[in-house]
This record gives sequence, C-alpha cells and structure tokens, in this order.
Amino acid sequence: MYKARINVTLRQSILDPQGKAAHHALSQLGFDHVDEVRIGKHIELSIDAESEDSAAEVARQACEKLLANPVMEDYSVDIEPIEE
Repeated sequence: MYKARINVTLRQSILDPQGKAAHHALSQLGFDHVDEVRIGKHIELSIDAESEDSAAEVARQACEKLLANPVMEDYSVDIEPIEE
C-alpha cells in the first residue's frame, strides 16, 4: 500500500483570481512581505500497488484523466509506503 500526495496548481501563465484575492486580503491584514499567492489543490490517494513505481503511475494517470486539467494546471506526485 502506498500513499500518493498530489499537489495541483494553475500554470504560471494562467491568471489566478483566487490567489489575487487572497494576496489582497493578506496585504490588508498587514502581511506586506508576501509578494504573490497562488491557490491550488492537495489530494491524497491510498493506492494498492506492487511497487512505488506502479503506484506513481496510477497517481499520474488519475491526474491526467480526472484530478488535473493538463491544459491549465501542473501537478506533482509524491509517493510513500503506508505502514500496515
């Protein structure tokens, strides 16, 4: 068993209105040292696979087919074994 931690973010070239709103709100609260905010998604999957490589492949396919929009979003996958 493996746990896949997936982070999905908008590509840098895509405008992030939610991030802009959060940046503005943080500025209003006095967080003047924050230069940019980008909002994304964090997804965790438990994957029953033979190896770390096959678990990573399952997670990548899930991202390509459903969890991320490959036209607008980038994603990263981290895999770790689950202690049973």
